[in-house]
Amino acid sequence: MPRRVRIASVNVNGIRAATRKGMIEWLDEADVDVMALQEVRATLEELRTALPGWELVNDEALAKGRAGVAIATRMPAIEVRRVLGPEPLDSAGRWIEADLEIDGERLTVVSAYVHTGEADTPRQDAKWAFLDAMEKRMPQIEQSSPLAVVMGDLNVGHRELDIRNWKGNVKKAGFLPRERAYFDRFLGPRGEPVTGTDGSTGTGLGWVDVGRAAHGDVDGPYTWWSMRGRAFDNDSGWRIDYHLATAALAERVSDYRVVRAPSWDSRWSDHAPVVADYAIGE
Repeated sequence: MPRRVRIASVNVNGIRAATRKGMIEWLDEADVDVMALQEVRATLEELRTALPGWELVNDEALAKGRAGVAIATRMPAIEVRRVLGPEPLDSAGRWIEADLEIDGERLTVVSAYVHTGEADTPRQDAKWAFLDAMEKRMPQIEQSSPLAVVMGDLNVGHRELDIRNWKGNVKKAGFLPRERAYFDRFLGPRGEPVTGTDGSTGTGLGWVDVGRAAHGDVDGPYTWWSMRGRAFDNDSGWRIDYHLATAALAERVSDYRVVRAPSWDSRWSDHAPVVADYAIGE
């Protein structure tokens, strides 16, 4: 009989600050089994201090106090991988995979933190390279682990529904047509031709955007709001935090939600956790 495994992903905007501001209190009530964390900005020892009682694996950024991804679980991982692609790909602190054995089934979870980018600059070149590597890696993950989910702050709003002010962002990183075309291919029917938002052609990978599948064609629900102005109060946000699941795992979803804070001053990150329940086990 499969059991419910609750999996969360959140950009914590610094794990030490998040735990000081209320993350632990949220975790005490959330009943989460697995967490993908991004923008951790901490060493493994600092993570262990911030999240006592969790099994933790991480990948730190080369620059101290920057980026950083981690996976926190209630059971130890049976295998961990930290390499997304060959050098000189800039993926340190931005990609980690963990295989979990749960009641006789293997589940692969990935925590990813895609570059923010900046249109027509070297920062955007790093983002293109990272997205290229993701497109190559995702089919490999599925081939070796049919039950897999890539989670995290992917820093792309796929559709107009994913950004409140999409018209003002079509020429900015995060909503560039070429960025969105990657998601067209990630989520397009497996093996079928896909024409991207930018007019490019490629092949669908067949993964599922769990959040969009759960909510349908509605605005948002957004997962990130600028700390400036009244973006949070006005719900002028972006949906850039995802659960991208293999088709086999997407069939196991029983619930999905964005845990939006009740008020601006009760937030412990500028991102909201995205949480889904999956049925895992033989």
